[in-house]
Amino acid sequence: MNTYKSDFLNVLATRGFIHQVSEPEALDALARSSTIAGYIGFDCTAPSLHVGSLLPIMLLYWLQQTGHRPIALMGGGTTRVGDPSGKDESRRLLSDDDINENLKGIRAIFSRFLRFGGAPGQTSGTDAIMANNADWLNSLNYIDFLRDIGRHFSINRMLSFDSVKLRLERQQELSFLEFNYMILQAYDFVELYRRHGCVLQMGGSDQWGNIVNGIDLGRRLHNAQFFALTAPLITTSSGAKMGKTASGAVWLNADQVSPYEYWQYWRNTDDGDVARFLKLFTILPLEEIERLSALKGSDINEAKKVLATEATALVHGRAAAEEAAATARTTFEEGGVGATLPTIEVPHAELRTGISVLSAFVRAGLAASNGEVRRAIANNAILVNDKRVTTEKATIGEADVTADGVVKISLGRKRHVLLKPM
Repeated sequence: MNTYKSDFLNVLATRGFIHQVSEPEALDALARSSTIAGYIGFDCTAPSLHVGSLLPIMLLYWLQQTGHRPIALMGGGTTRVGDPSGKDESRRLLSDDDINENLKGIRAIFSRFLRFGGAPGQTSGTDAIMANNADWLNSLNYIDFLRDIGRHFSINRMLSFDSVKLRLERQQELSFLEFNYMILQAYDFVELYRRHGCVLQMGGSDQWGNIVNGIDLGRRLHNAQFFALTAPLITTSSGAKMGKTASGAVWLNADQVSPYEYWQYWRNTDDGDVARFLKLFTILPLEEIERLSALKGSDINEAKKVLATEATALVHGRAAAEEAAATARTTFEEGGVGATLPTIEVPHAELRTGISVLSAFVRAGLAASNGEVRRAIANNAILVNDKRVTTEKATIGEADVTADGVVKISLGRKRHVLLKPM
């Protein structure tokens, strides 16, 4: 802890986290002279965060590591509205029960990255805080809020922000409910200042306008100096959105994406992204990252394995990461069946009569449709127990169950699922 005491902005800059900072000299001076509190908000639209949320989580991690107090703000209130930033359509409105259920799943991930306070009397000034804006937003009186807070916002200025302007230019509907989101986010900033002395809000570059609104509101209401820091929106070198795969989002909770699948996601990183992702999504020293980044040719795969293991260890723990790495090694390098490959159970009766390869691959989530499996067969990409399938009429039966008690089905060299008789 505090290895980089009072060097907050320098650490973020050298690791590639910074896109924009308001008044960087003043923020740097404040961070070097005192302990600051900074926050990032996370809406509760799903029961887990996904890889796209990792960068803001890492911002909070480094804030604490450099001797400051991180605040993870759960959007129990703002999730009822929906942030229009980067969206072409309105989000589905969730019930309070849905939001509270999602909150339970999201809270757990932060304990992997942040140190929260213990029992009363055992806390320190850098212990993380988990707050929920439902605590103050859900009980607001609308007329009082409009009079005391809404009067500080210019409609002309709000219409100029990208989150609003882009929707209107594309003639996509923007509801009045969503239009209020930036006012509520600004109010969150002020409320966290009142409660916890928070003077810094961080987020993705698409949040700049919303954060600047909060800075302005803090100045108007309290004559206080607030700061904004945004990180670049991360895409892969191929231009794909971070955290999205053909099979869907890469969730951080193990019950939605297993540690092995998570490890494989990082192992499959494009060569051109390895150095950048090692800086952003691991806590390895920069000297070690520089050494790994210098690897060329097939040796870059060793750097990818380190990236996969270190990124997985942060989310799922060191033991799960090492087990995933061992499974991959057994599966790919030793020709065996890894212990933690994704597994689905199939009835003995189905195996006795034979399961069509088309059905098995769709059921295992390796393909979205029979047609997709047929195309993969034509491209020599379908394997059962590492043997290529050449006909769409092939079936999987009891004779295919190996000595390990499973059938290994594979789409290409990197995606595998085990079928286990039950």
